[in-house]
Amino acid sequence: MNRSKLRENIFKLLYTAEFQEKEEMPQQMSLYFTYSDDNDEDEEVTVSEKDQTYMEEKYHHVTEHIPEIDEMLNCTSEGWKTTRMGKVDLAILRLAVYEMKFDEDVPVGVAINEAVELAKRFGRDQSPSFINGILGKLAREEDEK
Repeated sequence: MNRSKLRENIFKLLYTAEFQEKEEMPQQMSLYFTYSDDNDEDEEVTVSEKDQTYMEEKYHHVTEHIPEIDEMLNCTSEGWKTTRMGKVDLAILRLAVYEMKFDEDVPVGVAINEAVELAKRFGRDQSPSFINGILGKLAREEDEK
């Protein structure tokens, strides 16, 4: 899988976690890696062990940093606390902020662009501009430091 597809799958796992108990996520991940939800079919897919490991590790890294990420989002998004944000937007933002702040392999511009693309595909009409605005402000604040 390419990086964009891996990122999309990590986003889907983060979104799924919003509706599951933490203890249920290992089983949910196992099911996720066994079946594809593309085209709404229970069609088995093959995810390489390397890709699965990458997705699981990045998912866990993001979830470990959620308190810090949410604090950054709450300070940056005027009038929008994470508790008010849509679950799709929140999952995209958490992944992007993780990549911007904690993943040295992903350039900030790439993290922002990929987040906007995910928002176009999975979010509401206003999601791309909402996400771009928050991430852009976060990036500018970092540049000013």
